[in-house]
Amino acid sequence: MYTFLIIIGVLLLLIFLLYIDFIVGKAITKRKVTRRNYPFRESNFQIFNDGKDLFPDLFQELENAEKHIHILFYTVKADTISTQFLEILERKAQDGIEVRLLLDYLGSFQIRKKIRNKLKEAGVEFAYCNKPTLPFFYSLQVRNHRKISIIDGKVSYVGGFNIGKDYIHANLKLSPWRDYHFKLTGEGVDDLQREFLFDWTDATKTNLLQNPIYFPEQPKGNARHQIIPTQGVYLEDVLCGLIRNTRKTLFIGTPYFIPSKRIMKELCMAQDRNVTITLLLPTKPDHILVKEASFPYLRTLLKGGARAYHYKHGFFHGKIITADDEICLVGTPNFDKRSIFLNHELVCCIFERTFITEMNSIVAKDIAVSEKYTLQYLEKPKPKTVLLEWIARIFAPLL
Repeated sequence: MYTFLIIIGVLLLLIFLLYIDFIVGKAITKRKVTRRNYPFRESNFQIFNDGKDLFPDLFQELENAEKHIHILFYTVKADTISTQFLEILERKAQDGIEVRLLLDYLGSFQIRKKIRNKLKEAGVEFAYCNKPTLPFFYSLQVRNHRKISIIDGKVSYVGGFNIGKDYIHANLKLSPWRDYHFKLTGEGVDDLQREFLFDWTDATKTNLLQNPIYFPEQPKGNARHQIIPTQGVYLEDVLCGLIRNTRKTLFIGTPYFIPSKRIMKELCMAQDRNVTITLLLPTKPDHILVKEASFPYLRTLLKGGARAYHYKHGFFHGKIITADDEICLVGTPNFDKRSIFLNHELVCCIFERTFITEMNSIVAKDIAVSEKYTLQYLEKPKPKTVLLEWIARIFAPLL
């Protein structure tokens, strides 16, 4: 009995110390992060929702690079498609092209030392971002979730896809993989380049932001938009402002629906204004507890008249919010507390009707292969689901 009490005491002390670590880290981040505001730009967008279309296009642009390649991914795996990707970077570096590859420290843990050394020997400048530091537990939670590729400062990609075979439907459990990624040319490339170089500076202490070779003159595109970077701060303000100004319709597509209290309040107030809210989520989760964590919020919104669908044709990993068919938010953040309060993310707010119409068409096809959530299903869960939902509430800040 005495030993049991000691074990319980040690566990409680550990939980308390982790909690203090997390709170201190969050306070430090909030104090030191400076919001970067980019102006409205005009660029051209090409939409990709299938990795089998995206990767050939991206790889060809990499092959065509003449001066420099800058790439940041949350996850690059160690498999056949990743090997092909890394071999292109090695080959371009050997040809004299500047190649910089920045990966999240935990998200790309499969890139072992042998692979990193091979990249460096070929001339690729490689670095990890968001390495653990003090406060240790908090820093482990803060991930760089961005996915940016910039070729010659003229062509860029951003969105939800990482690099790996999962994203070309090779994961039997989660196949086919549905996501939204964007090829961007025009004025907005400069802002993505700056964000990459900010992250590169943080990771390597080498500041290349003042070098004009990375910022060639950009042509204007057809779509008015704004790039919004977030670092565990400000994303909540962006989302709340968007919801607060929505008058008629709000669509949210996300793999994880775990909003903050403030955002949930704005969603309920929007329903009080007769805003029609539609949600698209995956049927199969790719992480433990994330599905059950969404159920309390779904119950509340469905009771208020919202419609929620779960995608049946594989795994839905898209990140999109459309308000009144006038503003479309796309990029890297999920609609969860981890993206809102912890991760480094990138949002692109697009105001161009043609783009929004095209995205609406894609979304309509995704909803067509989805099934509607019902209150009956959510209010009468199985005992196992009840237990998982209870556990999910405890860990919600980290989900």
